[in-house]
Amino acid sequence: MFPKLIELGSLTLHSYGLLLATACLVSIALAARLTERDGIPRERAWDLGFIIILSAIIGAKLLMVLADLSYYLSQPSRFLSWGFWQAGGVFYGGLMGAVLGSYLYLLRHRQLPFWTAADAAAPAIALGQSIGRVGCFAAGCDYGTPTDLPWAVTFTSEYANRYVGVPINVALHPVQLYESTATLCLFGLLLWRHSQRKFAGQIFCLYLMIYPILRFGLEFYRGDADRGFVLDGLLSTSQFIGLILFPTGVLLHLYLGRKSQDTRYKTQTSSKS
Repeated sequence: MFPKLIELGSLTLHSYGLLLATACLVSIALAARLTERDGIPRERAWDLGFIIILSAIIGAKLLMVLADLSYYLSQPSRFLSWGFWQAGGVFYGGLMGAVLGSYLYLLRHRQLPFWTAADAAAPAIALGQSIGRVGCFAAGCDYGTPTDLPWAVTFTSEYANRYVGVPINVALHPVQLYESTATLCLFGLLLWRHSQRKFAGQIFCLYLMIYPILRFGLEFYRGDADRGFVLDGLLSTSQFIGLILFPTGVLLHLYLGRKSQDTRYKTQTSSKS
């Protein structure tokens, strides 16, 4: 666990910040490469990528506040704290912010197809998550529940304990690495399917269907309270949102697939006539 990589006087390079920045750049580069294959100009893809990152940051922070609104309203000074700005926020808030930001951007650039861009973004998001979760592990945030399994990890940094609340000298599930591995596998699956997709939007729909399942299960191994809870603590915020996103992905998959079939049928009929 290395929350701080370099410390020179008042200047500190945090491992989480470095890996998060790396995840953003790698994700944008991958999405730009995939969209370029689909005929979208590379410079437009990079512009869209930065819009997505900015929108994701705003969305993640906003959902983090909404998930624990009473706490932030009772302590407004928390908004100015280092811990607030260091925290990545709630991922699903970032996802919803990214979708909204990209949609508004594409409204202004109608020559860029939304679902084609979404298909390129899906594997890029999964890869970015995989890298970002390694940063979470290094920083100690989003930590796991206590366990006696042989691969348990024990954090010892008082600095991390002070800023992200990770318990020290307690054997925990390395849940950050669980998710990093799971999303890396998801990235591989989505990238493989990207070249074989049958209709625009299919890869994004697969992401909406698969990731909530992975996240729902992993939430049971999370030990941090910052993720928020709903229904009197029955579900975490991410589990609740996942229950909405999964059927949304299924319905979108059915709708876009049927729409694509109808379009192909009309094209074939008109060409024969």
